[in-house]
Amino acid sequence: MKKLGFLSLFAVLALTVNAQMQTPQPSPSSELEQMVGLTEVEVEYARPSMRGRTIFGDLVPYGQLWRTGANKNTTISFSDDVKIGGKDVKAGEYAIFTKPGEAVWEVIFYTDTENWGTPRDWDASKVAATVKVEVMKMPMKVETFTITIDDLTNNGANLGILWEDVYVGVPFEVPTAEKAQKSIESTMAGPSGRDLYLAASYYYEEGLDMEKAREWIDKAVAMDAKGEQYWVMRRQSLIHAKLGDKKAAIAAAKKSLAAAEAAGNQDYVKMNKDSLMEWGAL
Repeated sequence: MKKLGFLSLFAVLALTVNAQMQTPQPSPSSELEQMVGLTEVEVEYARPSMRGRTIFGDLVPYGQLWRTGANKNTTISFSDDVKIGGKDVKAGEYAIFTKPGEAVWEVIFYTDTENWGTPRDWDASKVAATVKVEVMKMPMKVETFTITIDDLTNNGANLGILWEDVYVGVPFEVPTAEKAQKSIESTMAGPSGRDLYLAASYYYEEGLDMEKAREWIDKAVAMDAKGEQYWVMRRQSLIHAKLGDKKAAIAAAKKSLAAAEAAGNQDYVKMNKDSLMEWGAL
């Protein structure tokens, strides 16, 4: 019995020693991952809340360097070389520091990401890019500090910073056109129907060589032996329409409509009917 009691006491003590107290973080950590074109963008940051405080011009003074969040450095990483504020920035990870102002913010991308707060000794040689952006006042208040990647296009986006009633957006560009062109050229030696469709769609969206886009989309449709790929025929109709060949556009849209109805895809049914009505075929 003594031995059993000792073992029980040991187990309780072990659980007590190993237990870790769990409480909510005042500024919880957050991660944001976003594909912009063909470039992976990741943001890691901590998110403080207002909690009844005045933020800009008080908690965060105007004109002073701010860590842009809480705790360890807020960071952003790019899988490719990008342009920020028109300046070339190499692929890699950067700390985001800011100098908030009432009307304009200075946003700084810094190569040293291992700081708790702002660097003790600022090194200008570690500044990869600096951008000045205008403040946009929001009609409502955002309680918790938030970073977003907004206004996505194939070739760039805005890095958004929101807190209190302030929004600032930093535009950046990604090398999608160069990467996509290399991928298309390397694939076109023996493309699948999907490759042809994707290449034609990219050319259509970016307004590139439409004759080449038509060549690729027509081949993609021809490779669909069963005529079931209504999304491919839909793209074919749009490309022919953009080239001014309304007759071919209508024929492709009708085939896409029939295939979409057979598949029960009401979105494509509506899009095709709207186009056929626009082209005077309904």
